[in-house]
Amino acid sequence: MKEALIAASGIIFFLVGMIRLSAAVRRMMDARIKELVKYAVEKPIYGLVTGIVSAIVFQSSSASTALTIGLVSAGLISFYSSLAIILGADIGTTLTVQFVIWRFTEFSPFFISIGGLLWLIRRSNWKVAGEMIFYFGLIFFGLDIISQAAAPLKQSPAFINYFTQIKNPLFGIGVGMVVTAVVHASAIPISILAVLAQQDLVGLENAVPVILGANIGTTVTALLAGSVANISGKKTAVSHLIFKCVGVLICLIGFPFFLDILKSMSSSVAQQIVWAHFLLNLLIVVVFIFFLRPYAALISKVLPGEDDALPIWPEYLDRKDLINPVKSLDHVQKELQRQTKLVQIMFFRTVKLMSHYEEGRRNDISYVEMVVNNLRRQIVKFLLKVSGRQLSAQLSRRVFAYTAMAGDIKSIGNHIQSISALAGEQASRKIKFSDCGERELQDILSLVECNLRDASILMEIFNAETVKDVIRREEDVDVRVKESLDNHLKRFHQRECSPEAGPIFVEMLGHLERISDLCNNMAEYTRDIQ
Repeated sequence: MKEALIAASGIIFFLVGMIRLSAAVRRMMDARIKELVKYAVEKPIYGLVTGIVSAIVFQSSSASTALTIGLVSAGLISFYSSLAIILGADIGTTLTVQFVIWRFTEFSPFFISIGGLLWLIRRSNWKVAGEMIFYFGLIFFGLDIISQAAAPLKQSPAFINYFTQIKNPLFGIGVGMVVTAVVHASAIPISILAVLAQQDLVGLENAVPVILGANIGTTVTALLAGSVANISGKKTAVSHLIFKCVGVLICLIGFPFFLDILKSMSSSVAQQIVWAHFLLNLLIVVVFIFFLRPYAALISKVLPGEDDALPIWPEYLDRKDLINPVKSLDHVQKELQRQTKLVQIMFFRTVKLMSHYEEGRRNDISYVEMVVNNLRRQIVKFLLKVSGRQLSAQLSRRVFAYTAMAGDIKSIGNHIQSISALAGEQASRKIKFSDCGERELQDILSLVECNLRDASILMEIFNAETVKDVIRREEDVDVRVKESLDNHLKRFHQRECSPEAGPIFVEMLGHLERISDLCNNMAEYTRDIQ
């Protein structure tokens, strides 16, 4: 009983370390997501390498695959481009088990100590690095605890017979699938197998089926992420399952031959387990990597529907055009149009989120906001180069107006993102607005939506009447927000609404008012440069 509790503690340490390490890496990667996308989508081989590296950094193919599905669902990566990334992620995750064979478990206290000290320094750069090193060490500290708990089992003939006697491979596959589906990480059961093998407590014939099942079980995380994704995200999740099932089926058909290959590669059962995990995923890559495009076409026929990918990099800005300031600024205007369309997408998705909240949809909004912010940076950099040229007074006004508009559009995206976060808080705490408050909010949302639509139209075609409409609506929004706040205060004192609803309701109104203000600014800028 004592050994079982110690082993359970080790598994918990492993899980906590992996989850927290993935979260820390995720925060770091969110700021660099555009670079990840840029290289991953160019060629399948680049996507493969991206997947390998991301899984090594995350120490989890499940986390890497879930991130990829999120990017696909947000429209930052196409379904086709995502396939190579998930193939690579499954290769990268095999390194975790190899770390066990390299005795990283023995050095886990060193990683925990160094990481903890750096974390406690609390300087931003050192703190992040320390946090990641600490949780990396915690993963292998958990495995070390499991290893120590397993040592006394050498004296148990029943345990040794159970894990060394050859059983039906389908039984092992089922065990691997169930355990991995529960813990959401194939590295846990496979690493435990490697630890048991180091103690001479498990045979290869029984370990390999569990490894095959664990690789199928790891697709559960992707399927859960795909369940709240759009059609492209769902296709990526289903493809991950198909890849794994095809690989496992091939290994089962040639099971004796597969075992012979593993035994020829190493005399250590623990190392053979690592090779089994690696060769299975390498086999999947070899089978699919050269046929990704026809495979993607086939899956698209079975699961019809395609979501448009959102280009993360500017489509019109070109340094070659800098010799012609007029042409350069025309292209900046087109990028501003794109940026405005993106915040419209964010707004529409957020409005849906407010009535029917889904965490996956909120993540989509976050990824689109990254594109908006990146476009603003690229536009401003380009405008700085344009401003270095000889410009007329009219062109100078356009440079300054476009710079301000790029910032305004980015700010609109930030306010929309804040509203989506408030919608998440409202949903998690099961807070409902009063009927009157809901009607007032919907009226203001409608006005802001119209202003955002007209601001987008003005970026393409100037119309003086449209500018007046935006200004008029902005004044109307200001009046309605003030009235709604006054009404809410009355409802609050009369106990007609939930006290918890107040802060969220007020904050939402504030963000909507700012969005309308920024739309008004954009409309006035378009008027000023005519």
